[in-house]
Amino acid sequence: MRQKIVAGNWKMNMNFQDGLALADSVISGVDQPKGLVILGTPYIHLAAVSERVKSHPAVFLASQNCHQEEKGAYTGEISVAMLQSVGVDYVILGHSERRQYFQEDNALLARKVDAVLAAGMRPIFCCGEPLEIREDESHVDFVEKQLKEGLFHLSPDAFSKVVIAYEPIWAIGTGRTASADQAQAMHAAIRKMLADNYGEEPANNTSILYGGSCNAQNAAELFACPDVDGGLIGGASLKPTDFLTIIAAMG
Repeated sequence: MRQKIVAGNWKMNMNFQDGLALADSVISGVDQPKGLVILGTPYIHLAAVSERVKSHPAVFLASQNCHQEEKGAYTGEISVAMLQSVGVDYVILGHSERRQYFQEDNALLARKVDAVLAAGMRPIFCCGEPLEIREDESHVDFVEKQLKEGLFHLSPDAFSKVVIAYEPIWAIGTGRTASADQAQAMHAAIRKMLADNYGEEPANNTSILYGGSCNAQNAAELFACPDVDGGLIGGASLKPTDFLTIIAAMG
């Protein structure tokens, strides 16, 4: 059975002290969730938050990115070995902001996926369409291309370690959220793509998260959809009370 997951993506927010306070508030507030809780912090917090999540068996740590090379003259970048050495469990890859602002394409993301898996960590692979693609109703084909070029080179065993996050770009940070019906339809379409490529059982075992202005008010409705296995949470993950409400919505 696939896991329920709520992952917080702090993005470029929180100084060191405020980030540790946020992590402490979330970890202390998580009782016995019906799934996994993941904190996706900036690089500066990773080592310290790693020590904190050890105190809770259901809370894990994610990096928001990594470099595809093992090491070298890449000033300002972070390798998977560095992330592994401070206890990172998951790496968020292909977020729409990385694709848009840093021109990360599917070929590059495939290399990052490989690097993360080789280091024994798990990728949270983001996919999703911009507004114009949604409006011309080519969003299923658009997302399928992202998955084919970014993930479908993986063996079934390697793919079993991947978490997918569907994020309609038109609903990120805009306050506009996909309806539960829209989210379910797209998650079901993604699961069918996985089944067509890897078979029914691997598809049914893959966690597919919804990311796109998921908040304390709409999380329960979204998570009740049969193919929505949790959320990749942006702004609401910076507010402990809201984030804990979303975690509780896993059931």
